[in-house]
Amino acid sequence: MDTPEEENANAEYLQNITIPSALISKSLGDSLKKALNGGEMVNMNLDWRESLPHPDERVEYEFWTNSNDECGPKCDSQIEFVKNFKGAAQILEQKGYTMFTPHYITWYCPEAFILSKQCKSQCINHGRYCAPDPEQDFSKGYDGKDVVVQNLRQACLFKVANESGKPWLWWDYVTDFAIRCPMKEKKYNKECADKVIQALGVDLNKVDNCIGDTEADVDNPVLKAEQDAQIGKGSRGDVTILPTLVINNRQYRGKLDRGAVLKAICAGFQETTEPAICLTE
Repeated sequence: MDTPEEENANAEYLQNITIPSALISKSLGDSLKKALNGGEMVNMNLDWRESLPHPDERVEYEFWTNSNDECGPKCDSQIEFVKNFKGAAQILEQKGYTMFTPHYITWYCPEAFILSKQCKSQCINHGRYCAPDPEQDFSKGYDGKDVVVQNLRQACLFKVANESGKPWLWWDYVTDFAIRCPMKEKKYNKECADKVIQALGVDLNKVDNCIGDTEADVDNPVLKAEQDAQIGKGSRGDVTILPTLVINNRQYRGKLDRGAVLKAICAGFQETTEPAICLTE
């Protein structure tokens, strides 16, 4: 699944191309002409996964998501993907084929509105980190700030698990939390989350220390880093919508399901270096 080697960018014929085009090798072109001349039906498929870069033998990918489970089909599709992809993700991570990082989009409240009802209900740390109200109704249910705190807890769980050499526990935590602590059962809270964390054997004190005081007028290093990571670097572009999947620093454009995402990740390996899961599924 290699990217074809680039020719000299100044080649004269490139300057003369003014329509959407795909360049192929002469040998492939000759084969196509031969098939066409023989009266055969010729089908071609343009697979843009081939354009993924291969910076090293390990594929690095990010999944931008959130812990909100009351935003309708978008939220449902995200947790369904996590549940279905967990097995493959953990195999790839445990064997060192990939490096996965979860991310969470937050926004900040303009200083002039920090004391407003909207900012107080949607933000933590005095308006620094905010998320939309799950029900889009400030008078009932959970608030946006509840989502920010749970997003932060997931990010901190990943940080602590990663530091202990078990980053793949994030997948277990997110799936277990979604099953055991849903908003509709009024269990979307620290008490329920702590039980899931303890069941996984992750150091709860370290997670709590990472979360810190969400009411304090201070920066949270983890969420500050998340906001910085939203800004595009190089060819990636800004991350502005959920969910977003980034593979080898390229935003994935495709269906969010196990098979499609696994194929895209496998395209990030050079030919002959793909892990077995890429060849058997």
